[in-house]
Amino acid sequence: GLHKPNTNPYIGLLYLLMPPHPSGDVPASRRPFLTPHTHLPSSLVLENLGQTIIPDLGSLESQNDFRTPEFEEFNGKSDSLFFNDGQRRIDFVLVYEDESRKETSKKGTNEKQRRKRQAYESNLICHGLQLEATRSVLDDKLVFVKVHAPWEVLCTYAEIMHIKLPLKPNDLKNRSSAFGTLNWFTKVLSVDESIIKPEQEFFTAPFEKNRMNDFYIVDRDAFFNPATRSRIVYFILSRVKYQLINNVSKFGINRLVNSGIYKAAFPLHDCKFRRQSEDPSCPNERYLLYREWAHPRSIYKKQPLDLIRKYYGEKIGIYFAWLGYYTQMLLLAAVVGVACFLYGYLNQDNCTWSKEVCHPDIGGKIIMCPQCDRLCPFWKLNITCESSKKLCIFDSFGTLVFAVFMGVWVTLFLEFWKRRQAELEYEWDTVELQQEEQARPEYEARCTHVVINEITQEEERIPFTAWGKCIRITLCASAVFFWILLIIASVIGIIVYRLSVFIVFSAKLPKNINGTDPIQKYLTPQTATSITASIISFIIIMILNTIYEKVAIMITNFELPRTQTDYENSLTMKMFLFQFVNYYSSCFYIAFFKGKFVGYPGDPVYWLGKYRNEECDPGGCLLELTTQLTIIMGGKAIWNNIQEVLLPWIMNLIGRFHRVSRSEKITPRWEQDYHLQPMGKLGLFYEYLEMIIQFGFVTLFVASFPLAPLLALVNNILEIRVDAWKLTTQFRRLVPEKAQDIGAWQPIMQGIAILAVVTNAMIIAFTSDMIPRLVYYWSFSVPPYGDHTSYTMEGYINNTLSIFKVVDFKNKSKGNPYSELGNHTTCRYRDFRYPPGHPQEYKHNIYYWHVIAAKLAFIIVMEHIIYSVKFFISYAIPDVSKRTKSKIQREKYLTQKLLHENHLKDMTKNMGVIAERMIEAVDNNLRPKLE
Repeated sequence: GLHKPNTNPYIGLLYLLMPPHPSGDVPASRRPFLTPHTHLPSSLVLENLGQTIIPDLGSLESQNDFRTPEFEEFNGKSDSLFFNDGQRRIDFVLVYEDESRKETSKKGTNEKQRRKRQAYESNLICHGLQLEATRSVLDDKLVFVKVHAPWEVLCTYAEIMHIKLPLKPNDLKNRSSAFGTLNWFTKVLSVDESIIKPEQEFFTAPFEKNRMNDFYIVDRDAFFNPATRSRIVYFILSRVKYQLINNVSKFGINRLVNSGIYKAAFPLHDCKFRRQSEDPSCPNERYLLYREWAHPRSIYKKQPLDLIRKYYGEKIGIYFAWLGYYTQMLLLAAVVGVACFLYGYLNQDNCTWSKEVCHPDIGGKIIMCPQCDRLCPFWKLNITCESSKKLCIFDSFGTLVFAVFMGVWVTLFLEFWKRRQAELEYEWDTVELQQEEQARPEYEARCTHVVINEITQEEERIPFTAWGKCIRITLCASAVFFWILLIIASVIGIIVYRLSVFIVFSAKLPKNINGTDPIQKYLTPQTATSITASIISFIIIMILNTIYEKVAIMITNFELPRTQTDYENSLTMKMFLFQFVNYYSSCFYIAFFKGKFVGYPGDPVYWLGKYRNEECDPGGCLLELTTQLTIIMGGKAIWNNIQEVLLPWIMNLIGRFHRVSRSEKITPRWEQDYHLQPMGKLGLFYEYLEMIIQFGFVTLFVASFPLAPLLALVNNILEIRVDAWKLTTQFRRLVPEKAQDIGAWQPIMQGIAILAVVTNAMIIAFTSDMIPRLVYYWSFSVPPYGDHTSYTMEGYINNTLSIFKVVDFKNKSKGNPYSELGNHTTCRYRDFRYPPGHPQEYKHNIYYWHVIAAKLAFIIVMEHIIYSVKFFISYAIPDVSKRTKSKIQREKYLTQKLLHENHLKDMTKNMGVIAERMIEAVDNNLRPKLE
């Protein structure tokens, strides 16, 4: 028999209540599926977290009383999504390795694993799930346990999880695009509705078993779609116990997979992605997603978000909706950025100060002071001619316009995304997401301390005391702080590298331009140092990033957050804080520190008392910042896309190569999916993180690189299809999850948007030469400071390069760094100081203070203007549109009315029956007396 009579008093009742078999006996193939939820009356099922009145089977390990599925042979139907009987749908698959067939095994360990697995499967059966086991076709050591949730179990847990289900068809919804005025154009880009048919809309409400008749149940098999069924089954799998030690329960499929008791647990794809299933009952949604979404030929089409949400769940759907919307908004930013770039490119010939640098009688005769001690020579200004021409493209009036525009654009993007998100919440029924998130199994497993709950005044278990929690938080914060310091140390190392190699390049590279060697025109010491340092910085960034990902997960696991949301939010903040410092620190250094604290040739500033601080080109450090951004942003995009495409493809290719000798065998759907790559718990987290880091590059430093939105646009168009291809073809199907929004990433983007205004204002003020040029044009080109009769940029270079007396190297410089001074009596350097012989020689002149005042005034004015516009836009654009609010309120009203009317009808009907019975009873009592 299946059970010992003295261990479960309800077993006899099970046999009495189960429907009789035509043959008068229960066949062996059905014995594993005798379950209390299927055969006991619903009144015997408790309504809290699926607990049943059947005693906990965690103790079965000691009783040697297991109910596990018997093995069934594969029926040869490779596309089948059902048990062998063809009736019960496979909602989940568990995979384990049979210990008895392992060649080398530890007997004691394998026996413990087997008993835990048997206890777990027994508890699954007692929670109402039905199991069927099948050995692998290709490897007889592997066993696939197929899981099916019967109707009663689905209804019970749909109510527990507050899952919204259809009440009646909804004819109120009229979909509207965020770009409504362009619908005539976007229709061309939309998916063909004859291929992917629009989903029927319904009024929905949280499911209640006692109101089952109110719900739109046409077909029980189709009422719960496959994604909902998988989500319900995973909810059960994550909470069923398998062991009880010292009154501490161990439970959950995740823990069993992590400990190796099961090798995998996943829901099934519905078919192959390259061709439709031969099974007529298969919806072929994976095939449609590949054809209309993931295939390269669909790169220009809009995403089928409703089908993505239906197949993968709301959490995946909201990610692709956000990524698609972000990409759409980048189109506008890219157009404006390209326009600003073209403005600078077309006007570079009118750049007066660049002409002066390149002019042989101006820049060719200006002798610049050495930029390092001992080895660096004197050099002529015109060797920076090509870099000054490039700088004219990026450091133009268009840069200022674009920086202001991006400050407004990022606010528009965030505000309109909130509106789009509200629309999706309504369309996808996540407006009132009532599901209370349960504690993570890893958290529950560590709950050994007993405390009194202040609200319920009952005992509850927690993993550590308040003092222990403080210690953990302190250790975690210290670890994060240590790694941030490590990044800063690597940045300092890059700076030391720059200072060191600049000396080498200055000594080795050509100093004079003779017009015959093209390398001399482009490969200056500054350019060579900038490019090599950027490449090394990118390599170090990627190495530290790879290491810290594992460290951050270890720190978060040690911190032990209670729920999965808490876990992801904690990891999100750690990873973003780290990557913010990792990716942006070198850019912040170039933008705001390099060349700002260098002193002057007679009294230079030294790093660590040894390395002389590096200077910017005569045109500033803006071009170097642009180079740094291009290398890091472009390199990161190329690396990530190659990694996302090649890594899973190569892993699956290796797996197929190992199975090629057995390829003539027909493999079932569950075995094909098992050999795909697992996505991992944090797969979507890394996708968000990649895009948020890119969002930072696009907004924080866009004043130095107006083509950043264009690069991001091209990358995102590819990113959408790469992610779609990866999910659809290379990875197992993810467990569908509910989500209302993008979570902690929303406030992170808002923080970046606020910081972006400050950084771009400071880049224009302190990194570019726009403010000094404007001060010269409006104040120092004309009397009383200038000699020109009208406002002009002529003479700007000569005015902004200070003079240093060469003989003062011996008198003022540290240790007489130059033994050969040549015939030069003076040299020039980039600063605003009085010349030698002046009463205040080498002190900052009046030009310097005008420029400082103008820079501070510019920052204050620009920040206040943009922040005012941002505040006005945020106030003027509500987070939820009036149309969406009306739809939500209308649906809520009609839903309540529908449920209320049905409830009144039931009550009226019941009251009528009761009244008839009372009248009949009174009539029966009075008739004998009257007679």
